[in-house]
Amino acid sequence: MLKIVLITGISGSGKSVALRLLEDAGYTCVDNLPVRFLHEFIGSTRESELERVAVAIDVRSPGELAELPDVITSLRAMGTAFRVIFLDANDHTLIQRYSESRRRHPLTDRLQKGGKSPSLQECIDTEREMLAPMREQEHVIDTSDLTPGQLRAWVRDIVQADRAPVVLTFESFAYKRGVPGDADLVFDVRCLPNPHYDRELRPLTGRDEPVAKWLAQFGSVETMIDDIASFIRRWLPLYMQDTRNYLTVAIGCTGGKHRSVYVTEQLAKRFSDHSPLLIRHRNQPPPDIP
Repeated sequence: MLKIVLITGISGSGKSVALRLLEDAGYTCVDNLPVRFLHEFIGSTRESELERVAVAIDVRSPGELAELPDVITSLRAMGTAFRVIFLDANDHTLIQRYSESRRRHPLTDRLQKGGKSPSLQECIDTEREMLAPMREQEHVIDTSDLTPGQLRAWVRDIVQADRAPVVLTFESFAYKRGVPGDADLVFDVRCLPNPHYDRELRPLTGRDEPVAKWLAQFGSVETMIDDIASFIRRWLPLYMQDTRNYLTVAIGCTGGKHRSVYVTEQLAKRFSDHSPLLIRHRNQPPPDIP
């Protein structure tokens, strides 16, 4: 069965990294495909008996983005296995990336007025407005504080997940770096006992057994996990009835290293019967990419 992955999102958010990962994973990749050619392209891939195809579409396709949600809907109605990944990042990160790469924003020329070029912020704001319909209905990855390795790992996990009712993701993060923009539900566990103040535990993470044992001894930690799990079990069926395909539950502590990681791992164990299930640790080193 033909599987299509569409990569879209804000310029500078990592679409090239995601597309290269998919290419390395055996996908036939096409970058900057005009929306009007999407139906024709997918038809040709079926005739060629390709099994995995990835397409990148963004603001470089002028005047057609408004049609993209309807095109995706019609393709899915025809039985096409269509997975959409929307990459985003906060304005500060995007501006920093453009400064480091010294590249121009793709909307620079189109937004010129009277020979005057727009500012980078104006380009970003316009792009967000143009892509808003896509961001609202598809799976979002906030790449603001992700390394390229983490982004590759996350995209790989998404495309390997079967298209089940809802892809449930548990994600740990550090409040000192901000709440991730891809979170649907956010839980704050900074009130729990902190292993950071134990010199022996400080270098470890919530995935290490000594930290897990230390946290498990506190009744407040177990109660917090029970309450979050109970909330999710109560409301997950309604999320599954919604049109969404993904639900991301973000667990935050100060540094994203101990408490949030441990709670995320424990929640994932409690929901191990849900498939597909993804686990992410935003502020931990990414796994090796094969």
